[in-house]
Amino acid sequence: MRRHRNVKIVATLGPASDDYETIKALHLAGADVFRLNMSHGSHDDIAQRHNTIREIEEELNSPIGILVDLQGPKLRVGEFKNDSETLVEGQEFRLDLKTDLGTSKRVSLPHPEIFAALTTGSILLVNDGKIKLEVTAFSKDSADCIVRAGGVISDRKGVNVPDVILPLAALSEKDRTDLEFACGLGIDWLALSFVQRPEDVMEARELAKGRAAVLSKIEKPAALAKFDDILKSSDGIMVARGDLGVELPVQNVPPVQKRLVRACRAAAKPVIVATQMLESMIESPMPTRAEVSDVATAIYEGADAIMLSAESAAGLYPVDAVQTMDNVAIEVESDPTYREIIEASRNARRNSVADGIVSAAREIAETTDIKAISCYTQSGTTALLIARERPRVPIVAMTSEIETARRLSLTWGTNTVMSGAKQRFKEAVVSAVRGALSEGYASENDQIVITAGVPFNIPGTTNILRVAPCNERMIYSMDPE
Repeated sequence: MRRHRNVKIVATLGPASDDYETIKALHLAGADVFRLNMSHGSHDDIAQRHNTIREIEEELNSPIGILVDLQGPKLRVGEFKNDSETLVEGQEFRLDLKTDLGTSKRVSLPHPEIFAALTTGSILLVNDGKIKLEVTAFSKDSADCIVRAGGVISDRKGVNVPDVILPLAALSEKDRTDLEFACGLGIDWLALSFVQRPEDVMEARELAKGRAAVLSKIEKPAALAKFDDILKSSDGIMVARGDLGVELPVQNVPPVQKRLVRACRAAAKPVIVATQMLESMIESPMPTRAEVSDVATAIYEGADAIMLSAESAAGLYPVDAVQTMDNVAIEVESDPTYREIIEASRNARRNSVADGIVSAAREIAETTDIKAISCYTQSGTTALLIARERPRVPIVAMTSEIETARRLSLTWGTNTVMSGAKQRFKEAVVSAVRGALSEGYASENDQIVITAGVPFNIPGTTNILRVAPCNERMIYSMDPE
């Protein structure tokens, strides 16, 4: 299904988007990838949504990506005798390992690994940072704190520890079970929560065994300190601004977002900007102007994808939220300033033959009347390299692997066309031309650029570039053998 924009849209499924017709409407409105959140819903729920997406994919003959978001180690306080208490700035409050119900003086924090990592002066944030506690004394099973920002604390509220690297694996036992279940379904992307170090990513990759690409969610300061190594270990990145905005001062998030997006673009790895992009559309059919500007900013930065969370999973207007993102993207990408920004921020890297081929393909497309860049790709690598160039013309990825087509649904400007395996370059040229014509990227009087690797069907061998007419008769007359 051809989109008239380059940025991709990720829509989270949930109670508001659980039936066949709604999910189909979301895809038709612009959702390229569906996110299934393992923090909500049973395995049966996830399996049903997965099956529904695949049925829609078959009906519409349109590859759809599925991203499963693993919960990660959730740190939460225990429960209170009165369900909640109000903490006042300046008062003392204790966190401990006791199982007794909480009071206005203390509550259980059943995570001994937190106490093992604390130092005097460490900050703990509760309930998305609304409550701020400073550690004054600690032991292996408790921490005495002063309330620096008060408020209502209630059962099972989340805890963030921004200035401490916790001795926690990114994958809990639940995550390991969920990962194996999701890979068994045949999903395309695994999103790994609360990554702190590259070793977290490598553990997930070993468990996935190539069955899904691994995407690291950047939501902790520790991940920023190790970001270059995390990026090298990952297939993609999510700028998860929810927890990141709790653990960092909020004013730090926009520059961090820009820096991460540029680093991912330079590495030719997809990057998603996520969290609260159209938050008001959970309850309103119209977004705020600030939200529209936020979405536009991510697009101007050159992000591969923008994401809806509760807006499409639990909101009153899930399809409208996707349509709004689609409309904003089309408008932004038609702005001449968009192209100026994208090209000014291009980070040229020329380290291999493949780099040179895709760079030349983009330059030829921009200096002549070329309608599309078509590439043959088995693993998706060539398409990722072309997308890194952010060309002005559509990228048409020809592949015989449906798994590759689905994973590329997260990649900027890339449109996939299923094509049988090819043995000769001339076959590939003819197939690419037919694909461009059938999908409306070119007419018979146009030309396209084609890249491929010879010998065929071997990943990482991009070494040929050809400008081809879309008139098959001309192809055969120029290259009769």
